[in-house]
This record gives sequence, C-alpha cells and structure tokens, in this order.
Amino acid sequence: MKKILNDPFAYVDETLEGLCLVYPEYYERTGTGGRVIKRPGPAKKGKVGIVSGGGSGHLPVFTGYVGQGLVDACAIGEVFASPSVEQMVEAMKATDGGAGILRLYGNYGGDTMNFDMAGEMMEMEDVPTTTVKVTDDIASRPKTEIEKRRGVAGIVYAYKIAGAAAWAGKDLAEVTRIAQKAVDAVRSIGVALTPCTVPQAGRPTFTIADDEMEIGMGIHGEPGSRRGKLLPADEIAKEMLDALQADRPVGKGDRVSVLVNSLGGTPMEELFILYRKVKEYFDTLGATIVMPLVGRFACSMEMQGASFTVLKLDAELEELLKAPADCAFWKVG
Repeated sequence: MKKILNDPFAYVDETLEGLCLVYPEYYERTGTGGRVIKRPGPAKKGKVGIVSGGGSGHLPVFTGYVGQGLVDACAIGEVFASPSVEQMVEAMKATDGGAGILRLYGNYGGDTMNFDMAGEMMEMEDVPTTTVKVTDDIASRPKTEIEKRRGVAGIVYAYKIAGAAAWAGKDLAEVTRIAQKAVDAVRSIGVALTPCTVPQAGRPTFTIADDEMEIGMGIHGEPGSRRGKLLPADEIAKEMLDALQADRPVGKGDRVSVLVNSLGGTPMEELFILYRKVKEYFDTLGATIVMPLVGRFACSMEMQGASFTVLKLDAELEELLKAPADCAFWKVG
C-alpha cells in the first residue's frame, strides 16, 4: 500500500480536519469525535433540514456537498463504513430549523438501519423526519427490484434538487416528494479498471487483471455485471449507455443531465474522451443534454474507472437543477 498518510486509523479524522481548515467558509466539524460536518453557524430557521451521511472514501460525496442549496449536514463513518446512530442524530440536531428534516442517503444496509433508528429518536423529540434513499445503480439489481438497488453518483443530483427545493422554502412533504422524484428519474452505471485500498485494511478491495475491466462494479468493490478484456473508450461508453437506455429509455425531444464521473484515479483527459461518445449518443437519440457534469463527483478512493449518471428532466427538475448552489466542490449560478 502506497498512500500519503500518518496513522491509517486517523485517516478519516485528519481528512476532515484538513477539509475544514481549507474551507472554513463552507464546513464546520461538530458532534462526537468531530464526525459531523455542517454548514457554519446555526440552522436556518423555518427551513427544512437535509441530512445525509455514509462512509468515508468517496469525496466529494458525502461531506463535500454540504452547502447552500445542497445538504445541511453529513454524518461521516470510517472508510466504506456507516456512521453511528449517535452521529446521525447529532447531524439532524445541527440542522433542525423547526421545519422538519429529510434524511437523504444511499441505499446500503448499515446506513438504512442507523438512519431509521436516528429518525425514530428525533421523532421522540417531536422533530418530524422523512426518508428518501438513492437507488440509481442499475447493475446492482434488476428493474423489478429497483427499491433494492445501491445508491451511487446519482445522489449528487438528488442533493442538488432536494437542496434547491428546501432553500426555496418548500415544506417537508414537498421537499421529500421532489427528492423522491429526482431519485426516480436518475440512473447510473460504472466501470472499474483497478481496485482501491482501504487504509485500515492495507490491501486491495478486490483483484482484477491488468488487461481487464468490470462493468457495474459498486463504489465499495461490490461485484459488477460483467468482467472482460479492457475495451477502447468508445466501446466502453456505448456498452454503459446502452445499459442505461434499456433501463430507462430516453427519446427524441427529451432533456437530460449527464454526469461523467471519475471513480478517483481516472484523470480528466479520459473523462473528456468518454464524454465525446456520450454527446454523440444523445444527439443520435434526439435528446438534449442540459448542464453536463464531468469530473470527480463521487469517488471510490483511488480506484481507476468511471461512472455515467443520467437524470431525465422535466420542467420542475430542470428549474431546481439550475437553481443557485454553493459548496467547495460544486457551484451553480
């Protein structure tokens, strides 16, 4: 293992410390052990709070999207591990402005169990909460089991759209409806070329030959849908786009936003090579790409690979997507 670190078991805390030192205008540590990141200052009164959380190792997800027009606080676990119930409760208390709280997070067993318990604890204190789980990874389950799919980079769009609704002053029921609408409209698939190494483990999360790739692998190294020889970029892109199109078709006249995302180790140059094919593909369908995103938005440590996320828009979703937002890793408007 080659990593720039001190103690592997201090990896998360030192990361969060450095993040807040660089961007004090965006991020503030609170909670037990400083494992909650929130917007600086008190919760905005009368605004629905949006809380997320999950394991470390995915920056900018989850912590990076704390900001105006996005998420209000995140509870942070160890690398690829769920935060505790206590940390989730602390995150919700830090964002309670009296209008209720939406719990918006990826569909993973530990996160679901802990967020459910944390929500029950807040309800006992007469703080209303709701839940929307992101389920955009088409490779993780078939269409007949969408509710069991993993949440991956599509969570970025859910943060943006739900965050815009909350900042516009919509109530908890409406923010929850809009967040779920965004989740229902988004699909993702990834391709991995190399594993990554969790610092505390000190060994790769999986093995793959130098001349191989795996379509559909999850952001924690979960098995994908197909492993085979590494293909040229255009062929990789077409296979991934065909899978997304089969799951939720896009047609002539549709408007979509597309995220071409590095899983950590893939450089921008290769993402731009992939985007060429993405643009050609949607042009051929007669669809219009709105606000394309290319870069590192949801990573898996230093894994080499990429993911595609497609958000099918209507007028409501597009307006909220384009609404102002500001965090250290993404600015809109």
